Amino acid sequence: MKKLLGILLFISIALSANAQLLWKVSGKGLEKPSYIFGTYHLSPLSIKDSIAAMPQAMNETTQVYGEVVMSEMATPAFMQSMQQQMMMPKDTTLQSLFTPEQYEEVGKAVKENMMVDIAMLAQLKPAAINQQLVVLLYMKHTPGFNPQEQLDTYFQQQAGQQGKKVGGLETAQSQIDILFNSQTLQRQANLLYCAISDIEKGIDQSKRLIAAYEKQDLDAMLQLMEERDGNSCDPLPGEMEALLDNRNKAWVEKMPAIMTEAPTLFVVGAGHLPGDNGVLNLLKQQGYTVEAMK
Repeated sequence: MKKLLGILLFISIALSANAQLLWKVSGKGLEKPSYIFGTYHLSPLSIKDSIAAMPQAMNETTQVYGEVVMSEMATPAFMQSMQQQMMMPKDTTLQSLFTPEQYEEVGKAVKENMMVDIAMLAQLKPAAINQQLVVLLYMKHTPGFNPQEQLDTYFQQQAGQQGKKVGGLETAQSQIDILFNSQTLQRQANLLYCAISDIEKGIDQSKRLIAAYEKQDLDAMLQLMEERDGNSCDPLPGEMEALLDNRNKAWVEKMPAIMTEAPTLFVVGAGHLPGDNGVLNLLKQQGYTVEAMK
């Protein structure tokens, strides 16, 4: 999919100059170190077994924090709220967001890949259709991808089974807002059209991202993420800040108290880790020692 769309699906791409997924955070008065692990939503669970220091990080921590508490996203209350916010407002129709030619193209792509007539999805926001389309494409074209097996969920489940505390840096509602409420309906429609306009390119990019992540070649992933088409499919001013930078800063405000409370394993989308406004650099700016675990 186009770059921004990939980020909207729970935003979990690994980028790091040192090609590492697991980091240790120490110093600044912490009695014991905490750890940060970067995930990618298309990666199989087996990636954790290739990181030699992962058992150490799990054994030395007594709580696990993710972007959200994954079990909360499986509750009936959350599912009902998400379904409600996936729906179009009554004063807008899906068809009104496209030109007749665009609507026909979207309908054709939906029919071919989702096996339903677009009229049956008329009450869904474009972002909701986009999300479902992308998941189906991933399942079809990504070997080993299972939406029921996610790294974020795995680590939280392991923590629960071991009697460790599980927490979230954000609320489940914030994830709904990111997916379905952070952009105008017209912008959502534009991004859906971008996605269906070049599905093969999106599939190819996903495969290259998977290969780079599994090799921990994060420089290659960075290059893929920074590709731009020079058109309206590229992120608009402020969109990347809302999706990454602003959230990183909010998380880092919370992390010191969490790490002081107990040694913590943070498991978050690795796209949040690198860069000047990434979690790793923001923690360094606060005076912590942040080291890549080989």
